[in-house]
Amino acid sequence: MRRTPLELAAIATAAVPGFAPTATAYSPDDDADFDSASLLDAEGKRWRVRSPRHPEASTRLETEFMVLRAFAPAVRAELPFHVPTIAGTVRQGALTTFVYAHLQGSVLSIEELSASSPALAKEIGTALAAVHDLPLSLVINADLPSYSANEFRQRKLNELDQAATTGKIPATLLRRWEHALEDVALWRFNTSVVHGDLHEDNLMVQDDTVTAVTGWTDLRIGDPADDFAWLVASNETSFVEAVLAHYTEARRETPDAHLLRRAALLAEFALAQYLVKAMAAGHQSMTAEAESMLQSLASDIEEQARLDEEAEAAEKEIAEHQAAMAAAQQPAVSVVAIPDAGPTVSVAAIPAAEPTAEGSTDSTDPAASADSDRAGSDASSDHDDTSTAAISVVTPLHTADRS
Repeated sequence: MRRTPLELAAIATAAVPGFAPTATAYSPDDDADFDSASLLDAEGKRWRVRSPRHPEASTRLETEFMVLRAFAPAVRAELPFHVPTIAGTVRQGALTTFVYAHLQGSVLSIEELSASSPALAKEIGTALAAVHDLPLSLVINADLPSYSANEFRQRKLNELDQAATTGKIPATLLRRWEHALEDVALWRFNTSVVHGDLHEDNLMVQDDTVTAVTGWTDLRIGDPADDFAWLVASNETSFVEAVLAHYTEARRETPDAHLLRRAALLAEFALAQYLVKAMAAGHQSMTAEAESMLQSLASDIEEQARLDEEAEAAEKEIAEHQAAMAAAQQPAVSVVAIPDAGPTVSVAAIPAAEPTAEGSTDSTDPAASADSDRAGSDASSDHDDTSTAAISVVTPLHTADRS
């Protein structure tokens, strides 16, 4: 049964001696697990009360109590934001209610966050980097869960098997998630401290500044992509990329290249986890809501796959058309065999004439040669012209004449 803010105020008076609330208001929280309220006392101080709705949620709050105790003053001083301080607790049967000192700031919706100034995107990226750069010893000393990259992937495979047994997960999603989880390259990352339950309700914001981070119930060593899933689910690409850019700049080590891909998968898979939790609690309205969201997600993925196929086919058709047009614009080239030129015929020079009866001999004197030429020309007008130069004659043959 859900507790009202007035009922929570009454519980808070038992948790904090001397506490006298004068006003109450609903406080955003995980409605499936907690009842929460903001309180105001007679001195004008503000408080927050969180009451678990079932034993598992109570265990998570007790875990957070250990986590916050592990945040020593030196660790808190290094963080760019505040973390909660527990003012008191009260146990009722198997459930423990916690009262926290007020933290400055207010909760914004994911739409308000993504539409905010670039300064707030930087603040969120810096806050995420600070969480993931926390010393691993903080988790180990508190005896909190710790997973290697492969252990984390195997854990998700086990959760997928559990979700499949419900019979309510669309086949499209089961195949998609199974293929992604079997892609070993996607799951090569360096583990870090992870908040584990980060979303817009656990960020306190004031004047484009992240003033506090709350909800430390699932702190562990694991996949840093866990803390990006809520951002990717917003579908505000520019906002997510801006946060990632500032996160990368602030981190002590470079994030792996597949962080956002895993974050997108984890955001989808969160719906299956929500379904399993709802069915385990016997909550019919939550179960119906989870089924509806899963069906919508499957339809969106199938539609996107169809659009991608059509776009790919269109691109292929355009490429083929462009290739055909380019080929049509090229001039036709005819190749004709060159005829055989035939053998080369060499004709030797004609020997010089014998000396005449008058005893004239060959002379190289130019004047004598000229006189001789004139004499020959005068002697007979139809005498053949001859030359002493070698002549090379190429005689083409008809094809039929070639042997």
